[in-house]
Amino acid sequence: MKKDNLILKFMVTCWCLVNLLGGILAQSKNESNIVVKVGAVIDISSNETVGKIGLSCINMSLSDFYLSHSHYKTRIQLIVRDSHRDVVAAAAHALDLIKNEEVHAIMGPITTMEANFVIQLGDKAHVPIVTFSATSPSLASLQSSYFFQISQNDSTQVKAITSIIQAFGWKQVVPIYVDNSFGEGLIPYLTSVLQQAYIQVPYLSAISLSANDDAITQELYKIMTTIPARVFIVHMSPSLGSKLFTLAKKIGMMNQGYVWIVTDGMANLFNSLSFNVRESMEGVLGLRTYIPRTKKLDDFRVRWKSKFINDNPKLVDTNLNIFGIWAYDATIALAMAIEKVGIGNTKFDYNESKTSSNYYMPNFEKFGISQNGEKLSEALSNTRFNGLSGDFNLLGGKLQASIYEIINVIGDGEKRVGFWTPDKGLSRNLDTEGLIGNNNIMYSCSKNVLGSIIWPGDMYSIPKGSEIPTIGKKLRIGVPVKNGFNYTEFLKVTYDPSTNSTQATGFSIDIFKAVLDVLPYALPYEFVQFAKPDGEMAGTYNELINQLHDGKFDAVVGDITITADRSNCVDFTMPYTESGVTMVVSMKDSRKKNAWAFLKPLTWDLWVTSACSFVFIGFVVWVLEHRINNDFRGPLSHQIGTSLWFSFSTMVYAHREKVVSNLARFVVVVWVFVVLILVQSYTASLTSLLTVEQLRPAITDVNQLLKNKMNVGYLKGSFVEGILKDLGFEDSYLITYQSAEECNELFIKGSVNGGIDAAFDEVPYIKHFLGTYSCSKYVMVEPRFKTGGFGYAFPKGSPLVADISRAILNVTQGDRMKTIENAWLKKTSCLDSNTEISSNNSLGLESFWGLFLIAGIASLLALLIFVITFLYQHKHIWLPNSPSNSIWRRIRVLVMIFDQRDLNSHTFKKSGNKHESSNSPHHDDFGAVEASPGTHCPPSPSSQTESNVSLNGDFSPNTELDVVQITNQEVSPVNNCEIDL
Repeated sequence: MKKDNLILKFMVTCWCLVNLLGGILAQSKNESNIVVKVGAVIDISSNETVGKIGLSCINMSLSDFYLSHSHYKTRIQLIVRDSHRDVVAAAAHALDLIKNEEVHAIMGPITTMEANFVIQLGDKAHVPIVTFSATSPSLASLQSSYFFQISQNDSTQVKAITSIIQAFGWKQVVPIYVDNSFGEGLIPYLTSVLQQAYIQVPYLSAISLSANDDAITQELYKIMTTIPARVFIVHMSPSLGSKLFTLAKKIGMMNQGYVWIVTDGMANLFNSLSFNVRESMEGVLGLRTYIPRTKKLDDFRVRWKSKFINDNPKLVDTNLNIFGIWAYDATIALAMAIEKVGIGNTKFDYNESKTSSNYYMPNFEKFGISQNGEKLSEALSNTRFNGLSGDFNLLGGKLQASIYEIINVIGDGEKRVGFWTPDKGLSRNLDTEGLIGNNNIMYSCSKNVLGSIIWPGDMYSIPKGSEIPTIGKKLRIGVPVKNGFNYTEFLKVTYDPSTNSTQATGFSIDIFKAVLDVLPYALPYEFVQFAKPDGEMAGTYNELINQLHDGKFDAVVGDITITADRSNCVDFTMPYTESGVTMVVSMKDSRKKNAWAFLKPLTWDLWVTSACSFVFIGFVVWVLEHRINNDFRGPLSHQIGTSLWFSFSTMVYAHREKVVSNLARFVVVVWVFVVLILVQSYTASLTSLLTVEQLRPAITDVNQLLKNKMNVGYLKGSFVEGILKDLGFEDSYLITYQSAEECNELFIKGSVNGGIDAAFDEVPYIKHFLGTYSCSKYVMVEPRFKTGGFGYAFPKGSPLVADISRAILNVTQGDRMKTIENAWLKKTSCLDSNTEISSNNSLGLESFWGLFLIAGIASLLALLIFVITFLYQHKHIWLPNSPSNSIWRRIRVLVMIFDQRDLNSHTFKKSGNKHESSNSPHHDDFGAVEASPGTHCPPSPSSQTESNVSLNGDFSPNTELDVVQITNQEVSPVNNCEIDL
């Protein structure tokens, strides 16, 4: 027993020695590490959880980092100070950490306001300030090289917000932000990018962080009742944002038609909001930094949750947020930088301090400057690693622009509807290898790439984004009552006494409704009839306009004509119809019945040209056929008559003379083609002239009406009455009508029977009248008096006029206008302004000169070929080496030869063969020519003297010719016409 006790004592002693030795070794190892003090100014006592989560992640980061990097020589000693979310307290703690603790870096503070002053302290002491939750871009304006913003800068999300607004086509937005440096820091960047995208910011709503419910409600009511924009961008802390959305839902600003977009200030902490707040935010869109989900991050979430609950048992529902992840990565980056620098000198140098004792606050003693601050700052800037948030990379002391995910609040939960990347814009899914790396994908601002969105009011339809503030009431729109008039196609008003409601239909109303559909905002309205209790119209259109001016109506819609007098009282939109007042008159047939009507189809220049062409073609054919065709030989009068007969008979294709020359046939073919077209055109024109009605206005001038004291009509109650009186018409000659049918009946009667000979009305009414009745009965004629057309009237200075005018242009220039016109108005094919079927429809030379040109060229070409051939055959007569003494003698010989038959022609060869076969040969040594067989034409006059060619002594028998040397021993055939000298 004693032995066992000794053994037990020995074992206990050994264990104690081992533990003592391990403790000594561990102590010696810790003593060999360099301890570097790092401060942390964090809010850990308020209801906000960002500070508590951040501190928890910092501690876990240090533990994880040094566990995996046990060989590092430096160790961070974290000195925590609670700022209580107070700016002064944060500054005091930072000053204490720098002056008394001589920390080499400070993590935090949490808010932008706290960080603003602490950054300046760090800059003076060369102590890096590392914040993981202050996101305002205003901090960058301090331009401190010792400030590191390990969080996503708010300015990087303004382009994402703008892309969403552009995708849905909204043109106006109202930013609602907290009235401090955090909220104000984003606004300049946001408004600048919005304006570059032509998106208006009509109002900036700044709400104090300490504002109570009444102040917030009052501001929301102001926006709702005075600002037309219904798209709101909320940039504030979760605490203030929670109150904002709760009150917005209470007053009806979370209903249909509204759009809410929250920045990452709230979206990053959406899971930390209460159930009631999340439920009140249904339909809200949010932007938050996208953190890729990895196994490393999932493992950390599990470990962090367990540790956080152990440290904070009352915060069971708290979840890890983006700020905790950034705090974890920021701590690792700082530890790596400290290890890289080494921090050899842990003391501050007070000799180099240039800070005055009262630079920031009274009674502050000066503090030293960290000797390793500059090296540590540089090392931290160059730190690169893969952290929980992804690749850690600083540029200018800030994290690089990240990817944003777009969430849609549904119920008390959320749904991701898309992503936004700096290079590619909006997308439905995020393919880090394809979307981000593929430079061929263009920047997208299309709503089609986003998922389905539920908007406020549980609506799937996209809100218009703007609405005229009506403070809960509808616009009272006055409409004129037609009193049973016609032209109900333009406007028809019915009143239901049981419901006290007015319904309006017609062309003008459909245009108005189409315009409202185009407006970028909703416009609630109700029609109010301008009528007496008995249903009759309460006055004229001018009186209706006056009541709009007096404030009884908010607008007037209908077939209201824009005039100068009316525009003095109210503002009109752009006209939606054609403008002007014109005159319509009846038509009459202007066909002339006279004996010379057959000359009307052609103008005189065409008649003369045609006659000259007939003569010319006859001459050309005679020239080409005279020597070889007996039909074109004989006495001179016979030849002239035959040529003219042949040419003119081609009009009716009655010519019997044969054409044997190829050149003549060519000319005749071309000429017959010309004649065919000319005759057919003449026939068609004459037929139209004698059978088709030639309509023209019965009245063409207002002065004709005044001179002949004719009656004119106008629509009852129209302002046209004033125009007619200004023209000089007396009341006794003015007759009113109330419908198109009545106007037609007055035209039928005429002025003699108490009717009218002309009617004056606005162009839309006149066109409808012409579409109702035949164009052969009525027509619009000048003059046309300028008016503004039909438009919609609003009170002077109404902001609706510009928007509705732009919408009218959009409707009238699109297909919607044609659909409405086809539905209500009858189409008319009648011509406008002095319409008539002109009786002066004669055909002129300008329509046929090309044909005549072709015929002329063909004829001249044939003549040219004939002359060249003829001269070539008789070149021994006109060549210079001929013995002729005179050019005129040569010409006379050529003319004499031309007048002779061409015996070498196949036509005369056939004739000679016939004579030989009948044993009736004929020989004339002098080439005498008998009458052509088969014709009654006598011989050519010149052929009767061919037996004795004397030509006034120039030629004698048995002597030499002056033109050609011919001896008695030979007979010279001259063009096969034998001349024996």
